[in-house]
Amino acid sequence: MLQIQQDLLSALRDELEKLSPGAGDKAAFESPKVAAHGDYAVTAAMQLAKPLKLNPRAVGEQLRAGLLAQPAFGRWVEAIEIAGPGFINIRLKPEAKQQVVRDVLQAGAAYGRQPERTVEQGQRLMVEFVSANPTGPLHVGHGRQAALGDAICNLYETQGWRVHREFYYNDAGVQINTLATSTQLRARGVKPGDAGWPEAAYNGDYIQDIANDFLAKKTVKADDREFTASGDPDDLDGIREFAVAYLRHEQDLDLQAFAVKFDHYYLESSLYTSGRVEAAVNRLIANGKTYEQDGALWLRSTDYGDDKDRVMRKSDGSYTYFVPDVAYHIAKWERGFGKVINIQGTDHHGTIARVRAGLQAADVGIPPGYPDYVLHTMVRVVRGGQEVKISKRAGSYVTLRDLIDWTSKDAVRFFLLSRKPDTEYTFDVDLAIQQNNDNPVYYVQYAHARICSVLAGWGGDVATLADADLAPLDTTAAQALMRQLAKYPEMLTGAARDFAPHDVSFYLRELAASYHSYYDAERILVDDERVKRARLALVAATAQVLHNGLAVLGVSAPQKM
Repeated sequence: MLQIQQDLLSALRDELEKLSPGAGDKAAFESPKVAAHGDYAVTAAMQLAKPLKLNPRAVGEQLRAGLLAQPAFGRWVEAIEIAGPGFINIRLKPEAKQQVVRDVLQAGAAYGRQPERTVEQGQRLMVEFVSANPTGPLHVGHGRQAALGDAICNLYETQGWRVHREFYYNDAGVQINTLATSTQLRARGVKPGDAGWPEAAYNGDYIQDIANDFLAKKTVKADDREFTASGDPDDLDGIREFAVAYLRHEQDLDLQAFAVKFDHYYLESSLYTSGRVEAAVNRLIANGKTYEQDGALWLRSTDYGDDKDRVMRKSDGSYTYFVPDVAYHIAKWERGFGKVINIQGTDHHGTIARVRAGLQAADVGIPPGYPDYVLHTMVRVVRGGQEVKISKRAGSYVTLRDLIDWTSKDAVRFFLLSRKPDTEYTFDVDLAIQQNNDNPVYYVQYAHARICSVLAGWGGDVATLADADLAPLDTTAAQALMRQLAKYPEMLTGAARDFAPHDVSFYLRELAASYHSYYDAERILVDDERVKRARLALVAATAQVLHNGLAVLGVSAPQKM
């Protein structure tokens, strides 16, 4: 079906060029708002009417006549109709629509995937996500970021990109010092509410757990580090290293429960120890992009669209938080990542302009607009009709693992990917565990399981269905389902381009709805062998696309429910 669409689009492009040289780039198919109007709509006639000084309908008639003479249209198109002021509606022959079933069954898990990009096209992509400071377990906001980042990685892999997943964490600075002193106080028997407990300290019960294990001289191991506690409450440096390793281990467990893996963990501290921060600052100074004022070093970020210049080095000699970010992104570029996507909370919005300004001022060949950002809002959690409050320092926030334990990994992923990243979202725990059509992940997974049940009831070899005679798939219900299957590749491309994994969840719900409607409209295991095999081929293809789409979201496709 995709090849048919490409052949028809090429023919349309040729005809538009004949009408008006240079107009071939206007060749595009749209989906008619009303399915009865056809399979494709073309609006180019209205766009060309003014430059050609013709009535749009007259342009449409000329275009229609040219398209009818094109071999691809003769083979695959049943009718071309002019509607309204110049819309061209194209109606495909049944065999053209049915081709998508063969495409899916032949491609299997590869259906919708694009060929691997060449080096010339730019194929190395880094997605940085989660990047939680090792000061506590991952909360629900980190969960949203993990779901988004992993799904965006999966989307870009379907488009032929080689994707590198990276976790950047702040293992230096004020927050880590607060973690260490909070743990040390707990190790000495001081707790929240006691005299001498700092207002800025971390109050969660997990701090006491860290302190207890430190006093017990335990060894903790994370993906990137291992440390054995000395057990000495006066050993602040040891407490700091132990606490970071302890929480990195806890975060590893959270990510494992969420089925998220990273290719690399990048330490903020390494930017200082390797000299990258100092090198980036010296480069900006040498390029004349900084100035001294009030004892501080400033970046001329207004030269690059920022609303005001930004302090890089404060009067006390410490760097502001965006400076290591600039050094880090120069490192990303030097490591060969021509495209970078950062998944961060909306509280990082102010960082974007100053990081990009620093990268342009560094003048190392990085293009404007590098890196891309996807910003997400936090998540409200409702359970039993009541909001569960999130308060990290009070220790009463909902962790990602809490949410998985209350529901499931699949439900958490699907729910967190069901809205645009920058929209507020309320996670309803009670809805996520319901086994009915109100629960979107259940609705989609049940469609897949329902098909698997039909195929099991048939008992044949699904591979043989690729050669089935599909002519019986000429009913309205069958055509509606095939139309949905045909949308999948283009949907993936658009979702990757727009950083929009929620488009996948919307699509899967629509596909599941089309299947449920088809199942209610037509019996599949009928006596007529030809009809039965055609219908089995259609539902087997539907199961494959449901499986493929769920995999992009990191959600399972169960065979039984």
